Amino acid sequence: MNPAFAQELAVAPTDPALVPVAEKVLAGERLNRQDGITLFESKDLLAIGALADLVNRQRNGDRVFIVANQHINPTNVCILRATCVFCSYARRPKEEGAYTMSLEEAFAEAELPKDSPVREFHIVGGLHPKLRLSYYEELIRGLKERHPGVQIKALTAVEIAHLARIEKTGIDEVLERLKAAGLDTLPGGGAEVFSAAVRATIADRKLVADEWIDVHRRAHRLGIRSNCTMLYGHVETYADRIDHLLMLRELQDETGGFLTYIPLAYHPDNNELGVRLGRTGTATTGFDDLKNLAVGRLFLDNIAHIKTHWIMNTPKVSQIALHFGVDDLEGTVVRERVYHEAGAETPQRLRFAEIVRIVKDAGRRPVERDAHYRELREW
Repeated sequence: MNPAFAQELAVAPTDPALVPVAEKVLAGERLNRQDGITLFESKDLLAIGALADLVNRQRNGDRVFIVANQHINPTNVCILRATCVFCSYARRPKEEGAYTMSLEEAFAEAELPKDSPVREFHIVGGLHPKLRLSYYEELIRGLKERHPGVQIKALTAVEIAHLARIEKTGIDEVLERLKAAGLDTLPGGGAEVFSAAVRATIADRKLVADEWIDVHRRAHRLGIRSNCTMLYGHVETYADRIDHLLMLRELQDETGGFLTYIPLAYHPDNNELGVRLGRTGTATTGFDDLKNLAVGRLFLDNIAHIKTHWIMNTPKVSQIALHFGVDDLEGTVVRERVYHEAGAETPQRLRFAEIVRIVKDAGRRPVERDAHYRELREW
């Protein structure tokens, strides 16, 4: 290996297959499909992490973005209860544990945080067969009225398409009405893995890949930025992962509308897929969690931010991830229901001061952001 090349990295590759990929990264060249598969196949995690850290520091310096946010899940009633076999959150309307918040209950939930001001509400839930678009318009409008200046990140592409079907209208009209009510950005959930074979196994009847992409394309054209995700650690292959990232990268080339990419670790407890696979506890390892984050940073060269979801990856692994290409540590969250139903043993929330400490102890600079990654204050 060229000595000058090795000196650019904190950890030089020991896997020969990784060397040409590393050389492309250092030359600023875009990685191709086979490069991505090579990264996932390699066991040289420290070198992959060093590459991702170098790319991230070139783009974001030593900044790590954090947010005082709150998750609100209005309902767990979902028409896909029987077919999304990886989900532990959904319930049938009369099933034990099913709930649907009234607007007043949702507004009361938004009052829970007392120790720091909330900057962002993150709102996702099930595909309720009877909740109309007007419910979500009133929810968003009411939150904006009660919490001036707070931004709303709400409703996955799957929920948007569901509302369009209920209202017998188009995706654009749903997005336009939500934007008029005060919607700021869309979350990235519901993407799972775009492979048709994988979706047929874990989420039959959910939006197919092109439909998910179309909702985000339309949102971007209307000036609504969004996040993007991938659910990993179940039945997908490395090729499936890279093909998924390719579709995200291609849409970002087209629209530039994605704010951040968040790889989401599958949790197997309390769902049918976990039973089929014979898994309990944590399905993914810290090794795979860190690799997914690092590969995301290296492959998605046109998406500015990579987020670790500490709810799924744990605060400790997420702290290490700040040296594996990650520049966003999520936020305070306050009350998380979806992944805790699937067996997540992480806290329901982190206090803002604790998030700041995690970032500083990792040798990075905490920067509070809003939903559009505008910097609000730093330490």
